[in-house]
Amino acid sequence: MAEEGQVIACHTVDSWNQQLEMGNQSKKLVVVDFTASWCGPCRFISPILVDLAKKLPDVIFLKVDVDELNTVAQEWAIEAMPTFVFLKEGTIIDKVVGARKDELQQKIALHSSNPVQTA
Repeated sequence: MAEEGQVIACHTVDSWNQQLEMGNQSKKLVVVDFTASWCGPCRFISPILVDLAKKLPDVIFLKVDVDELNTVAQEWAIEAMPTFVFLKEGTIIDKVVGARKDELQQKIALHSSNPVQTA
Protein backbone atom coordinates (compact mmCIF):
# COMPACT_ATOMS: atom_id res chain seq x y z
CA MET A 1 0.00 0.00 0.00
CA ALA A 2 1.48 3.31 -1.05
CA GLU A 3 1.77 6.27 1.25
CA GLU A 4 -0.51 9.23 0.81
CA GLY A 5 1.08 12.24 -0.76
CA GLN A 6 3.20 10.60 -3.41
CA VAL A 7 3.06 9.59 -7.04
CA ILE A 8 2.65 5.83 -7.32
CA ALA A 9 4.60 4.34 -10.23
CA CYS A 10 3.02 1.19 -11.68
CA HIS A 11 5.66 -1.11 -13.17
CA THR A 12 3.51 -4.16 -13.92
CA VAL A 13 0.03 -4.62 -15.32
CA ASP A 14 -0.93 -6.33 -12.04
CA SER A 15 0.18 -3.40 -9.92
CA TRP A 16 -1.59 -1.01 -12.33
CA ASN A 17 -4.86 -2.97 -12.06
CA GLN A 18 -4.53 -3.16 -8.28
CA GLN A 19 -3.82 0.58 -7.84
CA LEU A 20 -6.60 1.50 -10.24
CA GLU A 21 -9.07 -0.73 -8.42
CA MET A 22 -8.09 0.77 -5.04
CA GLY A 23 -8.42 4.26 -6.50
CA ASN A 24 -11.86 3.50 -7.89
CA GLN A 25 -13.05 2.07 -4.58
CA SER A 26 -11.71 5.05 -2.63
CA LYS A 27 -14.05 7.34 -4.61
CA LYS A 28 -11.18 9.87 -4.67
CA LEU A 29 -10.00 11.67 -7.76
CA VAL A 30 -7.38 9.55 -9.55
CA VAL A 31 -4.90 11.30 -11.87
CA VAL A 32 -2.91 9.00 -14.14
CA ASP A 33 0.29 10.32 -15.71
CA PHE A 34 1.13 8.41 -18.91
CA THR A 35 4.80 9.18 -19.36
CA ALA A 36 7.98 8.02 -21.11
CA SER A 37 11.61 8.13 -19.98
CA TRP A 38 12.75 9.68 -23.31
CA CYS A 39 10.15 12.46 -23.25
CA GLY A 40 11.52 15.89 -22.26
CA PRO A 41 8.18 17.48 -21.26
CA CYS A 42 7.48 14.42 -19.08
CA ARG A 43 10.72 15.02 -17.18
CA PHE A 44 9.76 18.68 -16.79
CA ILE A 45 6.32 17.94 -15.32
CA SER A 46 7.39 15.04 -13.09
CA PRO A 47 8.61 17.12 -10.07
CA ILE A 48 5.50 19.31 -10.38
CA LEU A 49 3.33 16.21 -10.07
CA VAL A 50 5.32 15.08 -7.02
CA ASP A 51 4.75 18.51 -5.47
CA LEU A 52 1.00 18.37 -6.19
CA ALA A 53 0.80 14.88 -4.69
CA LYS A 54 2.38 16.16 -1.45
CA LYS A 55 -0.08 19.08 -1.27
CA LEU A 56 -3.13 17.00 -2.16
CA PRO A 57 -3.32 13.78 -0.12
CA ASP A 58 -6.99 13.45 -1.17
CA VAL A 59 -5.99 12.90 -4.79
CA ILE A 60 -4.40 9.64 -5.97
CA PHE A 61 -1.58 10.11 -8.49
CA LEU A 62 -0.54 7.12 -10.59
CA LYS A 63 2.28 7.04 -13.11
CA VAL A 64 2.57 4.68 -16.07
CA ASP A 65 5.58 4.45 -18.39
CA VAL A 66 4.08 3.79 -21.83
CA ASP A 67 7.12 1.77 -22.93
CA GLU A 68 7.01 -0.36 -19.80
CA LEU A 69 3.25 -0.97 -19.90
CA ASN A 70 2.50 -0.52 -23.59
CA THR A 71 -0.60 -2.74 -23.43
CA VAL A 72 -2.09 -0.36 -20.85
CA ALA A 73 -1.17 2.68 -22.97
CA GLN A 74 -2.85 1.05 -25.99
CA GLU A 75 -5.98 0.16 -24.01
CA TRP A 76 -6.24 3.79 -22.92
CA ALA A 77 -5.56 5.08 -26.46
CA ILE A 78 -2.60 7.21 -25.34
CA GLU A 79 -1.09 8.96 -28.34
CA ALA A 80 1.09 11.68 -26.83
CA MET A 81 3.21 12.03 -23.72
CA PRO A 82 2.58 13.19 -21.17
CA THR A 83 -1.17 12.52 -21.07
CA PHE A 84 -2.97 12.95 -17.76
CA VAL A 85 -6.23 11.06 -17.38
CA PHE A 86 -8.65 12.02 -14.60
CA LEU A 87 -10.85 9.29 -13.16
CA LYS A 88 -13.57 9.03 -10.56
CA GLU A 89 -14.87 5.59 -9.60
CA GLY A 90 -13.44 4.14 -12.80
CA THR A 91 -14.99 6.72 -15.15
CA ILE A 92 -12.80 9.06 -17.23
CA ILE A 93 -13.96 12.58 -16.38
CA ASP A 94 -11.20 14.65 -17.98
CA LYS A 95 -7.85 14.63 -19.73
CA VAL A 96 -4.86 16.94 -20.20
CA VAL A 97 -2.44 16.27 -23.06
CA GLY A 98 1.03 17.80 -22.78
CA ALA A 99 3.10 19.21 -19.93
CA ARG A 100 0.61 21.99 -19.25
CA LYS A 101 1.19 22.77 -15.61
CA ASP A 102 -1.50 25.45 -15.21
CA GLU A 103 -4.21 23.44 -16.93
CA LEU A 104 -3.25 20.37 -14.91
CA GLN A 105 -3.53 22.28 -11.63
CA GLN A 106 -6.83 23.88 -12.65
CA LYS A 107 -8.41 20.58 -13.59
CA ILE A 108 -7.22 18.91 -10.39
CA ALA A 109 -8.73 21.79 -8.41
CA LEU A 110 -11.93 21.52 -10.42
CA HIS A 111 -12.40 17.78 -9.93
CA SER A 112 -11.00 17.19 -6.45
CA SER A 113 -13.20 17.65 -3.42
CA ASN A 114 -10.78 20.09 -1.78
CA PRO A 115 -9.63 22.60 -4.38
CA VAL A 116 -6.09 23.93 -4.01
CA GLN A 117 -7.25 27.53 -3.62
CA THR A 118 -9.38 27.11 -0.49
CA ALA A 119 -7.77 27.98 2.84
